[in-house]
Amino acid sequence: MSDGWPQITPYLYYPDATEAVRFLIEAFGFEELSAFRDEEGTVWTATLRFGEGRVMVGPGLDGFGTAAIPEGSLATCRMFVQVEDVDVHYARAVAAGATIVSEPASHPGGHRQYIASDCGSQQWIFAQPEGSEGS
Repeated sequence: MSDGWPQITPYLYYPDATEAVRFLIEAFGFEELSAFRDEEGTVWTATLRFGEGRVMVGPGLDGFGTAAIPEGSLATCRMFVQVEDVDVHYARAVAAGATIVSEPASHPGGHRQYIASDCGSQQWIFAQPEGSEGS
């Protein structure tokens, strides 16, 4: 594990991976570490970073046995991401057009958090510990 990667990295599939990379950077503040694009600029796989965490993004492809989420009202999983100021992060996501599933609120686990759906219907929980800066 000395290559700098977390031991577990989610790989998320989207109908349009190029749009997903753009959206995750603009709306949620991810940074692109790498991307394989074809000559038209279409993303076939990308690695994004948020703090110490990483996620990989690609298109759903039948030949690889992968698929994008067909509709966004239900989630089979959610990414849990800790942020410094959940309210500032929420405002950024709203401004960039994220679909808000739940508004920022305190939760029993000791976090103030909100849930947003991205441009490919993947759901993200953004949270900060109660009593930390920004809450």
